[in-house]
Amino acid sequence: MDPCSFVRIIVGNLAVRFPAPSSSSSSSAPSVSGISTSSTSPPNCYCKIKFKSFPRQIVSAPVIFRTESESETRCSTVAAFFSLSKYQIKASLNKPKLSVLSVETYSRGEGVTGASCGLASASEKLLGRFEVSLDLKAAETKTCLAHNGWVALRGKRRNKTGPDPELHVSVRVEPDPRFVFQFYGEPECSPQVFQVQGNTKQAVFTCKFGARNSGSGDRNLLHSSSMMSETRSSCISSMKSEKEQPSKERKGWSVTVHDLSGSPVAMASMVTPFVPSPGSNRVTRSSPGAWLILRPDGCTWKPWGRLEAWREAGYSDSLGYRFELFQDGIATEVSASSSISLKNGGSFVIDVTGGTTTAGSTPTTSPQGSLDLGSGSSSGSRPASRPGSGSGSDFGYLLPQHPAQSRGFVMSASVEGVGKQSKPEVEVGVTHVTCTEDAAAHVALAAAVDLSLDACRLFSQKLRKELRQQSQLGVV
Repeated sequence: MDPCSFVRIIVGNLAVRFPAPSSSSSSSAPSVSGISTSSTSPPNCYCKIKFKSFPRQIVSAPVIFRTESESETRCSTVAAFFSLSKYQIKASLNKPKLSVLSVETYSRGEGVTGASCGLASASEKLLGRFEVSLDLKAAETKTCLAHNGWVALRGKRRNKTGPDPELHVSVRVEPDPRFVFQFYGEPECSPQVFQVQGNTKQAVFTCKFGARNSGSGDRNLLHSSSMMSETRSSCISSMKSEKEQPSKERKGWSVTVHDLSGSPVAMASMVTPFVPSPGSNRVTRSSPGAWLILRPDGCTWKPWGRLEAWREAGYSDSLGYRFELFQDGIATEVSASSSISLKNGGSFVIDVTGGTTTAGSTPTTSPQGSLDLGSGSSSGSRPASRPGSGSGSDFGYLLPQHPAQSRGFVMSASVEGVGKQSKPEVEVGVTHVTCTEDAAAHVALAAAVDLSLDACRLFSQKLRKELRQQSQLGVV
């Protein structure tokens, strides 16, 4: 099936420009619309970027001065981005105002640093607001540069004197197609996994949950060189006798993802038990549990990623986690979204939009790729970066270990809170799926995230029967 349509809005290249300060008088600094622009103390500026009902994003903006020799200098970085699904795109067509992106620019008083979390103060002044309408429908199939350049900031300010400051901003809207998968049940119930495209669903994977008596360490999986069946056996072999195992631990869980032919294509294996810290009923950050996400590599299992999870301290009641991606046997930490509420659930997100690229280098993606999960290959070619057309939208993305492939949105996994029926939904960027195993690895990671919410429950609480080991030394 074809991927689902998503659109990504990227805002970058922010800079605020003032007229050059006068050097003829050191006793008094020139004023631009009532804002001091002395060369010794330039104003601090930041922007509030707002689109639809998305959370407002607040970012600092560099300040530059206009001089005779100054070129069109700007900061080539991503300041904010928003992702919209097909449903959100359709909703915006019925209400044009929903397609308007707003950038408000503020200056701070001298000595004031950092954003104010959206709360205005006496030291802040609104320099002006820039708004641009976006053609989201057209962006489903082609990249659209909505704006790139300088605009005058004509805010409503009292005692306005001197020329207006200017804002440089680039706004680009581009296709961001994603494959969407949904568990047809909770991971511990060994459900089928469907690929979703609109109202159409197609079964593509089956999951097999297992709860063994003990888990092996990372070392067994990292250095496995036996046949796949032997490797799987080593993943579930016991390093200690049952008598040596503490009674209060959650251990040995695994989810094996199979394609429709029954072949294993990915696995999430709990390699470090989830145990309470001494004197408590909580899995803490200092001693987290861990999963290995594995992919088949010939006749062996090869580590693809490692997920650590714990229960955050205090009263936040949330799941904290750390994810590492393996590249050539080396684990590199990957930035993911913030913690997930144990009560209400949330989303685990890997998004590597950001960074700086050279001028004219504009990575693009193709929305035309389609995935044949039955054949284990993609019918579309992997998109690659290409030189820009001189539009000036020179911001881009970068993931160090995959500079040519892993850019922008990678994946998200939506899970429900503890005690609720959870059917995780997984979105994976088209550029990160070229075969069945690529998709299956992200599905296995989503299962590990969902099961981590149960693994991090207070040990005074009882788990559902599917998660309890069938032994006298079973988990709590």
